[in-house]
Amino acid sequence: MRRASAMSIGVSSGSAHGRAASTCQQCGGRGQVRFQQGFFSIARTCPVCSGTGQVVTEPCPTCRGEARLEREHTIQVKIPAGVEDGTRIRLAGEGEAGVRGGPPGDLYIFLSIGSHPFFQREGADLHCRVPVSMVTAAMGGEVEVPTIDGGKTRVKVPEGTHSGRRFRLQAKGMPVLRSRQNGDMYVQVVVETPQKLTKKQRELLAEFDRLSSVETHPESAGFLGKIKELLDGLGGRVGSGP
Repeated sequence: MRRASAMSIGVSSGSAHGRAASTCQQCGGRGQVRFQQGFFSIARTCPVCSGTGQVVTEPCPTCRGEARLEREHTIQVKIPAGVEDGTRIRLAGEGEAGVRGGPPGDLYIFLSIGSHPFFQREGADLHCRVPVSMVTAAMGGEVEVPTIDGGKTRVKVPEGTHSGRRFRLQAKGMPVLRSRQNGDMYVQVVVETPQKLTKKQRELLAEFDRLSSVETHPESAGFLGKIKELLDGLGGRVGSGP
């Protein structure tokens, strides 16, 4: 990542023609002034010299007496693995230069993490949805899934897998910041319903439906049984007298 940093020292004294700055008369060159408040003595930064102890009587027209010029430069910033949105990175000494040779400040970078077209992130864990065919869900098989490092892995889909079932792949998620560990990756399969069937495909599905039974569709059979019991119970209550 590259980041611009402004304000670097451009002149030595901030005075016109390179003349030396004079001692601040307000603080006597100490950079601080003291105020007496009852029994207490309070030291504050000198408002005249801003704590430098020196005053530029003839300021340089280019730097306006600050002994620094605005310059922009780019720096390389190393982004550690596992950072999250809003992570703050501090670069010591890369901020604005101090007035008249004072120490530079620090540069703070706040990271904004972009979205991924395939993965959704929750902490160090990754989540994704993968479509599988009706045949694969019914008979079992494998599905190839991409990983965050650019590779691929295979997920075994057991026979009779329902749509929405999740599979956990340990340590296939994001790196944990300042750790050697990785989060997990969760793959949710979505059974895809066939569309635009040919005549032959319709005939085969119709034959499959004709040969289906309670063993092939246990949930449907159980659901229909519950509906029948519910209707029978309602009919009995409606038909009974006071």
